[in-house]
Amino acid sequence: MNKPELENIFTVTEVTRHIKNALENNIPALWVQGEISNFKQHFSGHIYFSLKDENSSLRCVYFSFYNQYLRFSPQNGMNVLCYGEIKIYEKGGQYQLYVTKMHSAGIGDLEIAFRQLKEQLSKDGLFAEEHKKPLQKFPQRIGIVTSETGAALQDIINIISRRYPAEIILAPSRVQGENAANEIASAIELLNRYKKVDVIIVGRGGGSMEDLWCFNEKAVAYAIYNSNIPIISAVGHEIDFTIADFVADLRAPTPSAAAELVVPDRIELLNQIDNLSKNLDYTITNIFTDSSSKLVELASRLKKFHPQELLNNYLQQIDDISYRIHQLIDNTIFAYSHQIEILRLRLITIEKQTLSDYKKIIDKIKLKFLSDLRIKYLDCNRTNLQVLERTINKSIQDLYNDKKEKLHKFIGQLDELNPLAVLKRGYCISKRNDKIINSIKKINIMDDLEITFSDGKCKCQVQEKQKFES
Repeated sequence: MNKPELENIFTVTEVTRHIKNALENNIPALWVQGEISNFKQHFSGHIYFSLKDENSSLRCVYFSFYNQYLRFSPQNGMNVLCYGEIKIYEKGGQYQLYVTKMHSAGIGDLEIAFRQLKEQLSKDGLFAEEHKKPLQKFPQRIGIVTSETGAALQDIINIISRRYPAEIILAPSRVQGENAANEIASAIELLNRYKKVDVIIVGRGGGSMEDLWCFNEKAVAYAIYNSNIPIISAVGHEIDFTIADFVADLRAPTPSAAAELVVPDRIELLNQIDNLSKNLDYTITNIFTDSSSKLVELASRLKKFHPQELLNNYLQQIDDISYRIHQLIDNTIFAYSHQIEILRLRLITIEKQTLSDYKKIIDKIKLKFLSDLRIKYLDCNRTNLQVLERTINKSIQDLYNDKKEKLHKFIGQLDELNPLAVLKRGYCISKRNDKIINSIKKINIMDDLEITFSDGKCKCQVQEKQKFES
Protein backbone atom coordinates (compact mmCIF):
# COMPACT_ATOMS: atom_id res chain seq x y z
CA MET A 1 0.00 0.00 0.00
CA ASN A 2 1.36 3.36 -1.03
CA LYS A 3 2.01 5.97 1.66
CA PRO A 4 -0.42 8.92 1.35
CA GLU A 5 0.88 12.28 0.39
CA LEU A 6 1.21 14.85 3.16
CA GLU A 7 -1.06 17.39 1.46
CA ASN A 8 -3.94 14.86 1.60
CA ILE A 9 -3.73 14.34 5.39
CA PHE A 10 -6.13 16.32 7.69
CA THR A 11 -6.23 16.68 11.42
CA VAL A 12 -9.39 15.80 13.39
CA THR A 13 -9.93 19.49 14.11
CA GLU A 14 -9.69 20.35 10.41
CA VAL A 15 -12.23 17.69 9.47
CA THR A 16 -14.59 18.76 12.23
CA ARG A 17 -14.25 22.41 11.26
CA HIS A 18 -14.88 21.58 7.58
CA ILE A 19 -18.07 19.68 8.48
CA LYS A 20 -19.09 22.54 10.78
CA ASN A 21 -18.75 25.14 8.00
CA ALA A 22 -20.57 22.96 5.48
CA LEU A 23 -23.41 22.20 7.88
CA GLU A 24 -23.90 25.66 9.32
CA ASN A 25 -23.72 27.42 5.94
CA ASN A 26 -26.33 25.14 4.36
CA ILE A 27 -28.91 24.71 7.17
CA PRO A 28 -30.64 27.94 8.29
CA ALA A 29 -32.35 28.51 11.64
CA LEU A 30 -35.40 26.28 11.99
CA TRP A 31 -38.20 25.05 14.28
CA VAL A 32 -37.88 21.50 15.61
CA GLN A 33 -40.64 19.60 17.44
CA GLY A 34 -39.96 16.70 19.75
CA GLU A 35 -40.16 15.22 23.23
CA ILE A 36 -37.68 16.36 25.88
CA SER A 37 -35.39 13.69 27.31
CA ASN A 38 -32.13 13.68 29.32
CA PHE A 39 -33.08 17.11 30.71
CA LYS A 40 -30.40 18.76 32.83
CA GLN A 41 -30.08 22.35 34.06
CA HIS A 42 -26.54 23.39 34.97
CA PHE A 43 -25.86 25.62 38.00
CA SER A 44 -24.78 28.28 35.46
CA GLY A 45 -28.37 28.40 34.19
CA HIS A 46 -27.67 26.66 30.87
CA ILE A 47 -30.06 23.86 29.93
CA TYR A 48 -28.96 20.66 28.18
CA PHE A 49 -31.43 18.11 26.79
CA SER A 50 -32.33 16.01 23.78
CA LEU A 51 -35.31 16.20 21.45
CA LYS A 52 -36.51 12.82 20.28
CA ASP A 53 -39.24 11.27 18.20
CA GLU A 54 -39.97 7.64 17.36
CA ASN A 55 -36.81 7.13 15.33
CA SER A 56 -34.18 9.75 16.16
CA SER A 57 -32.68 11.99 18.83
CA LEU A 58 -31.17 15.48 18.58
CA ARG A 59 -28.89 17.04 21.22
CA CYS A 60 -29.85 20.59 22.28
CA VAL A 61 -28.37 23.37 24.37
CA TYR A 62 -30.40 26.35 25.70
CA PHE A 63 -28.09 29.02 27.14
CA SER A 64 -29.17 31.08 30.17
CA PHE A 65 -29.18 34.43 28.35
CA TYR A 66 -31.97 33.00 26.17
CA ASN A 67 -33.90 30.84 28.67
CA GLN A 68 -34.18 33.53 31.39
CA TYR A 69 -37.39 34.76 29.77
CA LEU A 70 -38.96 31.30 29.59
CA ARG A 71 -42.27 31.38 31.52
CA PHE A 72 -42.53 27.61 32.23
CA SER A 73 -40.10 24.97 33.45
CA PRO A 74 -39.24 22.34 30.83
CA GLN A 75 -39.44 18.72 32.00
CA ASN A 76 -38.69 15.27 30.64
CA GLY A 77 -41.57 13.96 28.52
CA MET A 78 -42.85 17.41 27.60
CA ASN A 79 -43.62 17.94 23.90
CA VAL A 80 -42.10 21.27 22.81
CA LEU A 81 -41.22 23.44 19.81
CA CYS A 82 -37.63 24.70 19.77
CA TYR A 83 -36.22 27.36 17.46
CA GLY A 84 -32.48 27.62 16.79
CA GLU A 85 -29.52 26.80 14.59
CA ILE A 86 -27.71 23.51 13.93
CA LYS A 87 -24.09 23.85 14.94
CA ILE A 88 -21.10 21.58 15.61
CA TYR A 89 -19.59 21.36 19.06
CA GLU A 90 -15.97 21.03 17.91
CA LYS A 91 -14.58 19.55 21.11
CA GLY A 92 -16.98 16.65 21.02
CA GLY A 93 -17.37 16.53 17.27
CA GLN A 94 -21.14 16.42 17.68
CA TYR A 95 -23.82 18.44 15.98
CA GLN A 96 -26.57 19.92 18.16
CA LEU A 97 -29.39 22.46 18.13
CA TYR A 98 -28.54 25.79 19.78
CA VAL A 99 -31.99 26.83 21.05
CA THR A 100 -33.00 30.48 21.27
CA LYS A 101 -36.79 30.04 21.74
CA MET A 102 -38.98 27.32 23.24
CA HIS A 103 -42.77 26.92 23.28
CA SER A 104 -45.07 24.18 24.36
CA ALA A 105 -46.34 22.07 21.51
CA GLY A 106 -49.56 21.29 23.42
CA ILE A 107 -51.21 23.83 25.72
CA GLY A 108 -49.80 27.36 25.84
CA ASP A 109 -46.66 28.42 27.67
CA LEU A 110 -48.58 30.66 30.07
CA GLU A 111 -51.02 27.88 30.89
CA ILE A 112 -48.13 25.53 31.68
CA ALA A 113 -46.45 28.17 33.83
CA PHE A 114 -49.75 28.87 35.60
CA ARG A 115 -50.32 25.20 36.40
CA GLN A 116 -46.75 24.63 37.56
CA LEU A 117 -46.75 27.65 39.88
CA LYS A 118 -50.21 26.78 41.22
CA GLU A 119 -49.08 23.25 42.04
CA GLN A 120 -45.90 24.50 43.71
CA LEU A 121 -47.65 27.15 45.83
CA SER A 122 -50.36 24.70 46.82
CA LYS A 123 -47.70 22.31 48.15
CA ASP A 124 -46.10 25.22 50.04
CA GLY A 125 -49.43 25.89 51.81
CA LEU A 126 -50.24 29.30 50.31
CA PHE A 127 -53.80 28.21 49.47
CA ALA A 128 -54.58 26.66 52.89
CA GLU A 129 -58.00 27.65 54.28
CA GLU A 130 -56.72 27.88 57.86
CA HIS A 131 -54.40 30.72 56.81
CA LYS A 132 -57.20 32.87 55.39
CA LYS A 133 -58.26 35.82 57.55
CA PRO A 134 -61.88 36.90 58.11
CA LEU A 135 -63.05 40.31 56.84
CA GLN A 136 -64.49 42.99 59.09
CA LYS A 137 -68.22 43.62 58.67
CA PHE A 138 -67.86 47.39 59.03
CA PRO A 139 -64.40 48.49 57.78
CA GLN A 140 -63.41 52.13 58.41
CA ARG A 141 -60.48 52.33 55.94
CA ILE A 142 -60.13 50.33 52.72
CA GLY A 143 -56.80 50.03 50.92
CA ILE A 144 -56.78 49.61 47.13
CA VAL A 145 -53.88 48.34 45.02
CA THR A 146 -54.53 49.05 41.34
CA SER A 147 -53.74 51.54 38.57
CA GLU A 148 -54.68 55.09 39.52
CA THR A 149 -55.87 55.71 35.94
CA GLY A 150 -57.87 52.51 35.44
CA ALA A 151 -61.65 52.23 35.26
CA ALA A 152 -61.56 49.60 38.04
CA LEU A 153 -60.54 52.24 40.60
CA GLN A 154 -63.44 54.53 39.69
CA ASP A 155 -65.91 51.62 39.85
CA ILE A 156 -64.69 50.67 43.33
CA ILE A 157 -64.79 54.27 44.61
CA ASN A 158 -68.29 54.91 43.23
CA ILE A 159 -69.78 51.73 44.70
CA ILE A 160 -68.17 52.12 48.14
CA SER A 161 -69.18 55.79 48.35
CA ARG A 162 -72.76 54.89 47.52
CA ARG A 163 -73.05 51.89 49.85
CA TYR A 164 -71.08 52.81 52.98
CA PRO A 165 -69.11 55.85 54.25
CA ALA A 166 -65.63 54.28 54.41
CA GLU A 167 -62.31 56.02 53.80
CA ILE A 168 -60.41 54.84 50.71
CA ILE A 169 -56.59 54.78 50.64
CA LEU A 170 -54.95 54.12 47.27
CA ALA A 171 -51.53 52.51 46.87
CA PRO A 172 -51.07 52.99 43.09
CA SER A 173 -49.33 50.34 41.04
CA ARG A 174 -49.00 49.21 37.48
CA VAL A 175 -51.19 46.16 36.85
CA GLN A 176 -49.77 45.09 33.50
CA GLY A 177 -46.40 44.72 31.88
CA GLU A 178 -42.82 44.33 33.03
CA ASN A 179 -42.10 44.85 36.77
CA ALA A 180 -45.85 45.23 37.50
CA ALA A 181 -45.75 42.23 39.86
CA ASN A 182 -43.01 43.83 41.99
CA GLU A 183 -44.96 47.10 42.16
CA ILE A 184 -48.11 45.28 43.29
CA ALA A 185 -46.14 43.40 45.97
CA SER A 186 -44.52 46.66 47.15
CA ALA A 187 -47.94 48.39 47.35
CA ILE A 188 -49.31 45.56 49.51
CA GLU A 189 -46.28 45.74 51.82
CA LEU A 190 -46.66 49.55 52.00
CA LEU A 191 -50.27 49.28 53.20
CA ASN A 192 -49.21 46.68 55.77
CA ARG A 193 -46.56 49.04 57.12
CA TYR A 194 -49.16 51.82 57.26
CA LYS A 195 -51.32 49.52 59.47
CA LYS A 196 -54.38 51.78 59.39
CA VAL A 197 -56.48 49.95 56.83
CA ASP A 198 -58.95 47.18 57.69
CA VAL A 199 -58.96 45.40 54.31
CA ILE A 200 -57.12 45.60 50.97
CA ILE A 201 -58.59 45.18 47.47
CA VAL A 202 -56.01 44.05 44.87
CA GLY A 203 -57.13 43.93 41.26
CA ARG A 204 -57.82 45.37 37.85
CA GLY A 205 -60.31 45.10 34.99
CA GLY A 206 -60.45 42.35 32.39
CA GLY A 207 -57.87 41.46 29.77
CA SER A 208 -56.00 38.60 28.13
CA MET A 209 -53.98 36.07 30.07
CA GLU A 210 -50.83 38.02 29.16
CA ASP A 211 -52.41 41.23 30.48
CA LEU A 212 -53.28 39.58 33.80
CA TRP A 213 -50.02 37.66 34.12
CA CYS A 214 -48.51 39.89 36.82
CA PHE A 215 -51.14 38.48 39.23
CA ASN A 216 -49.75 34.98 38.54
CA GLU A 217 -46.22 35.70 39.73
CA LYS A 218 -44.57 34.55 42.96
CA ALA A 219 -43.87 38.07 44.20
CA VAL A 220 -47.59 38.92 44.31
CA ALA A 221 -48.55 35.53 45.74
CA TYR A 222 -46.14 35.78 48.67
CA ALA A 223 -47.00 39.45 49.31
CA ILE A 224 -50.67 38.47 49.66
CA TYR A 225 -49.81 35.43 51.81
CA ASN A 226 -47.58 37.44 54.17
CA SER A 227 -50.07 40.31 54.54
CA ASN A 228 -51.36 40.88 58.07
CA ILE A 229 -54.39 42.68 56.59
CA PRO A 230 -57.16 40.65 54.89
CA ILE A 231 -56.97 40.87 51.08
CA ILE A 232 -59.71 40.58 48.44
CA SER A 233 -58.51 39.58 44.97
CA ALA A 234 -60.55 41.22 42.18
CA VAL A 235 -58.79 40.50 38.91
CA GLY A 236 -60.47 40.57 35.49
CA HIS A 237 -63.91 39.13 34.84
CA GLU A 238 -65.81 36.31 36.53
CA ILE A 239 -64.29 33.66 34.24
CA ASP A 240 -60.70 34.81 34.91
CA PHE A 241 -58.72 33.02 37.63
CA THR A 242 -55.23 33.99 38.77
CA ILE A 243 -52.81 32.77 41.43
CA ALA A 244 -53.76 35.86 43.48
CA ASP A 245 -57.36 34.58 43.64
CA PHE A 246 -56.25 31.33 45.30
CA VAL A 247 -53.92 32.99 47.84
CA ALA A 248 -56.23 35.88 48.80
CA ASP A 249 -58.55 35.69 51.80
CA LEU A 250 -61.53 36.27 49.49
CA ARG A 251 -61.92 36.19 45.71
CA ALA A 252 -64.30 38.61 43.99
CA PRO A 253 -65.29 37.95 40.34
CA THR A 254 -64.82 41.65 39.40
CA PRO A 255 -63.57 44.89 41.02
CA SER A 256 -67.18 46.10 41.27
CA ALA A 257 -68.15 42.89 43.06
CA ALA A 258 -65.22 43.39 45.45
CA ALA A 259 -66.56 46.84 46.35
CA GLU A 260 -69.96 45.33 47.11
CA LEU A 261 -68.43 42.52 49.19
CA VAL A 262 -66.11 44.69 51.26
CA VAL A 263 -68.76 47.03 52.72
CA PRO A 264 -72.41 46.56 53.73
CA ASP A 265 -75.29 48.41 52.09
CA ARG A 266 -76.14 51.52 54.12
CA ILE A 267 -79.82 51.37 53.09
CA GLU A 268 -80.11 47.77 54.22
CA LEU A 269 -78.41 48.61 57.53
CA LEU A 270 -80.79 51.51 58.14
CA ASN A 271 -83.75 49.25 57.37
CA GLN A 272 -82.41 46.62 59.76
CA ILE A 273 -81.89 49.23 62.47
CA ASP A 274 -85.40 50.56 61.91
CA ASN A 275 -86.85 47.04 62.16
CA LEU A 276 -84.82 46.32 65.29
CA SER A 277 -85.99 49.61 66.81
CA LYS A 278 -89.62 48.74 66.09
CA ASN A 279 -89.17 45.27 67.51
CA LEU A 280 -87.50 46.74 70.60
CA ASP A 281 -90.37 49.19 71.11
CA TYR A 282 -92.88 46.38 70.66
CA THR A 283 -90.98 44.14 73.09
CA ILE A 284 -90.66 46.89 75.71
CA THR A 285 -94.36 47.70 75.39
CA ASN A 286 -95.28 44.03 75.81
CA ILE A 287 -92.95 43.65 78.77
CA PHE A 288 -94.34 46.80 80.39
CA THR A 289 -97.94 45.67 79.80
CA ASP A 290 -97.22 42.17 81.05
CA SER A 291 -95.37 43.50 84.09
CA SER A 292 -98.23 45.89 84.85
CA SER A 293 -100.70 43.00 84.71
CA LYS A 294 -98.48 40.90 86.94
CA LEU A 295 -98.12 43.80 89.36
CA VAL A 296 -101.91 44.18 89.58
CA GLU A 297 -102.23 40.43 90.14
CA LEU A 298 -99.48 40.47 92.78
CA ALA A 299 -101.10 43.44 94.50
CA SER A 300 -104.38 41.53 94.60
CA ARG A 301 -102.66 38.44 95.94
CA LEU A 302 -100.70 40.54 98.43
CA LYS A 303 -103.91 42.07 99.68
CA LYS A 304 -105.46 38.63 99.98
CA PHE A 305 -102.52 37.25 101.93
CA HIS A 306 -101.71 40.45 103.79
CA PRO A 307 -100.62 39.76 107.41
CA GLN A 308 -103.54 41.82 108.70
CA GLU A 309 -105.96 39.59 106.80
CA LEU A 310 -104.28 36.49 108.18
CA LEU A 311 -104.25 38.02 111.66
CA ASN A 312 -107.96 38.78 111.43
CA ASN A 313 -108.58 35.21 110.35
CA TYR A 314 -106.55 33.82 113.25
CA LEU A 315 -108.27 36.20 115.70
CA GLN A 316 -111.63 34.95 114.49
CA GLN A 317 -110.45 31.38 115.02
CA ILE A 318 -109.37 32.33 118.56
CA ASP A 319 -112.78 33.85 119.20
CA ASP A 320 -114.41 30.64 118.00
CA ILE A 321 -112.18 28.53 120.25
CA SER A 322 -112.84 30.86 123.21
CA TYR A 323 -116.59 30.66 122.63
CA ARG A 324 -116.41 26.87 122.52
CA ILE A 325 -114.37 26.85 125.77
CA HIS A 326 -116.87 29.08 127.54
CA GLN A 327 -119.72 26.97 126.24
CA LEU A 328 -117.97 23.84 127.46
CA ILE A 329 -117.38 25.40 130.89
CA ASP A 330 -121.03 26.44 131.15
CA ASN A 331 -122.16 22.95 130.25
CA THR A 332 -119.78 21.44 132.80
CA ILE A 333 -120.92 23.83 135.55
CA PHE A 334 -124.53 23.06 134.71
CA ALA A 335 -123.83 19.34 134.95
CA TYR A 336 -122.10 19.67 138.32
CA SER A 337 -124.87 22.01 139.57
CA HIS A 338 -127.41 19.36 138.63
CA GLN A 339 -125.44 16.76 140.56
CA ILE A 340 -125.22 19.07 143.58
CA GLU A 341 -128.95 19.64 143.45
CA ILE A 342 -129.52 15.89 143.39
CA LEU A 343 -127.18 15.48 146.36
CA ARG A 344 -128.91 18.25 148.19
CA LEU A 345 -132.24 16.51 147.74
CA ARG A 346 -130.73 13.25 148.86
CA LEU A 347 -129.35 14.96 151.96
CA ILE A 348 -132.77 16.15 152.88
CA THR A 349 -134.23 12.67 152.54
CA ILE A 350 -131.47 10.99 154.49
CA GLU A 351 -132.20 11.56 158.11
CA LYS A 352 -129.65 9.25 159.74
CA GLN A 353 -126.64 11.09 158.23
CA THR A 354 -125.37 14.06 160.13
CA LEU A 355 -125.10 17.53 158.64
CA SER A 356 -121.35 17.66 159.19
CA ASP A 357 -120.78 14.50 157.20
CA TYR A 358 -122.75 15.88 154.32
CA LYS A 359 -120.82 19.15 154.50
CA LYS A 360 -117.54 17.27 154.24
CA ILE A 361 -118.88 15.33 151.31
CA ILE A 362 -120.04 18.55 149.65
CA ASP A 363 -116.67 20.24 150.23
CA LYS A 364 -114.88 17.24 148.84
CA ILE A 365 -117.15 17.26 145.80
CA LYS A 366 -116.61 20.98 145.43
CA LEU A 367 -112.81 20.64 145.60
CA LYS A 368 -112.88 17.78 143.15
CA PHE A 369 -115.08 19.82 140.83
CA LEU A 370 -112.76 22.84 140.92
CA SER A 371 -109.67 20.67 140.48
CA ASP A 372 -111.20 18.77 137.57
CA LEU A 373 -112.37 22.00 136.01
CA ARG A 374 -108.94 23.59 136.21
CA ILE A 375 -106.99 20.54 135.03
CA LYS A 376 -109.39 19.35 132.39
CA TYR A 377 -110.40 22.61 130.81
CA LEU A 378 -108.71 25.77 131.97
CA ASP A 379 -105.04 24.66 132.17
CA CYS A 380 -105.26 22.51 129.08
CA ASN A 381 -106.89 25.17 126.94
CA ARG A 382 -104.56 27.86 128.26
CA THR A 383 -101.56 25.82 127.08
CA ASN A 384 -103.24 25.19 123.72
CA LEU A 385 -103.95 28.89 123.34
CA GLN A 386 -100.31 29.77 124.06
CA VAL A 387 -99.02 27.23 121.51
CA LEU A 388 -101.59 28.40 118.99
CA GLU A 389 -100.64 32.02 119.56
CA ARG A 390 -96.94 31.31 119.04
CA THR A 391 -97.71 29.30 115.89
CA ILE A 392 -99.93 32.07 114.54
CA ASN A 393 -97.32 34.77 115.24
CA LYS A 394 -94.53 32.76 113.58
CA SER A 395 -96.69 31.98 110.51
CA ILE A 396 -97.68 35.64 110.19
CA GLN A 397 -94.04 36.80 110.45
CA ASP A 398 -92.75 34.18 107.93
CA LEU A 399 -95.50 35.05 105.44
CA TYR A 400 -94.86 38.76 105.89
CA ASN A 401 -91.08 38.35 105.28
CA ASP A 402 -91.64 36.17 102.18
CA LYS A 403 -94.13 38.58 100.60
CA LYS A 404 -91.91 41.54 101.46
CA GLU A 405 -88.91 39.92 99.71
CA LYS A 406 -90.96 39.08 96.58
CA LEU A 407 -92.40 42.60 96.54
CA HIS A 408 -88.90 44.11 96.62
CA LYS A 409 -87.81 41.75 93.82
CA PHE A 410 -90.72 42.75 91.57
CA ILE A 411 -90.16 46.43 92.37
CA GLY A 412 -86.50 46.01 91.27
CA GLN A 413 -87.57 44.34 88.00
CA LEU A 414 -90.04 47.14 87.34
CA ASP A 415 -87.33 49.72 87.98
CA GLU A 416 -85.10 48.04 85.38
CA LEU A 417 -87.91 48.11 82.82
CA ASN A 418 -88.98 51.64 83.74
CA PRO A 419 -88.50 53.93 80.70
CA LEU A 420 -87.60 56.75 83.14
CA ALA A 421 -84.36 54.86 83.93
CA VAL A 422 -83.15 55.74 80.41
CA LEU A 423 -83.55 59.45 81.29
CA LYS A 424 -81.06 59.06 84.15
CA ARG A 425 -78.35 58.27 81.60
CA GLY A 426 -78.67 61.71 80.05
CA TYR A 427 -81.53 61.27 77.60
CA CYS A 428 -84.71 63.35 77.69
CA ILE A 429 -88.22 63.29 76.17
CA SER A 430 -89.52 66.18 74.09
CA LYS A 431 -93.28 66.82 73.88
CA ARG A 432 -95.50 69.30 72.15
CA ASN A 433 -99.16 69.42 73.18
CA ASP A 434 -98.61 66.22 75.22
CA LYS A 435 -97.34 64.37 72.10
CA ILE A 436 -93.81 62.95 71.93
CA ILE A 437 -91.56 64.48 69.26
CA ASN A 438 -89.16 61.92 67.70
CA SER A 439 -87.98 63.80 64.59
CA ILE A 440 -86.68 67.29 63.74
CA LYS A 441 -89.22 67.33 60.91
CA LYS A 442 -92.10 67.52 63.40
CA ILE A 443 -91.13 70.84 64.98
CA ASN A 444 -91.08 74.39 63.69
CA ILE A 445 -89.37 77.59 64.79
CA MET A 446 -91.09 79.25 67.78
CA ASP A 447 -92.83 76.01 68.80
CA ASP A 448 -93.28 75.59 72.56
CA LEU A 449 -91.81 72.33 73.78
CA GLU A 450 -91.91 70.54 77.11
CA ILE A 451 -88.63 68.69 77.95
CA THR A 452 -88.80 65.89 80.51
CA PHE A 453 -85.65 64.83 82.40
CA SER A 454 -85.20 62.06 84.94
CA ASP A 455 -85.77 64.46 87.87
CA GLY A 456 -88.09 67.10 86.41
CA LYS A 457 -89.27 68.92 83.33
CA CYS A 458 -88.99 72.34 81.72
CA LYS A 459 -90.58 74.34 78.92
CA CYS A 460 -88.68 76.00 76.10
CA GLN A 461 -89.19 77.64 72.72
CA VAL A 462 -87.50 76.55 69.46
CA GLN A 463 -85.16 79.27 68.21
CA GLU A 464 -83.25 77.25 65.63
CA LYS A 465 -83.26 73.76 64.20
CA GLN A 466 -80.76 71.75 62.17
CA LYS A 467 -81.36 68.46 60.36
CA PHE A 468 -78.48 65.88 60.30
CA GLU A 469 -77.45 64.55 56.93
CA SER A 470 -78.19 60.82 56.67
